[in-house]
Amino acid sequence: MTLAAPVIPAGIGHPLVARLISDLRWPLLADEAALAAFAARPGAHCVFLPGADRPNPETPDVAVILPELAQAFQGAFDCAVAGPAAEAAAKLAVEVHKTPNLAFWRDGAVVGCLPRVRDWSDYMAAIPRLLAAATAL
Repeated sequence: MTLAAPVIPAGIGHPLVARLISDLRWPLLADEAALAAFAARPGAHCVFLPGADRPNPETPDVAVILPELAQAFQGAFDCAVAGPAAEAAAKLAVEVHKTPNLAFWRDGAVVGCLPRVRDWSDYMAAIPRLLAAATAL
């Protein structure tokens, strides 16, 4: 049995963002309900907010960095990509509207976010703090 490639909706943005869905098989969160269901699962989760409403030149960079971060943290969190409606809901939840953004949840609660491109050392310092956080902002 072969798996069909996921359908990438128009407006998802840069091909490097689409690659996260098509090649890495990360979930595409279509709406607020999908975001809530993904975030409510046990454990830590990172939702990539690529900036669907306003393309940003940093989005492709973060689309390349995030899989490397997921690998560096060896499964400490799972990842998904927010579609436009889910992204709008996530921005309200994390109270940060800058994109691209890596928004982190644990067991349904927002624990923080990392907007824009950062130095690798900044990610390596901030993500453990986010993963250790117990509750929302």
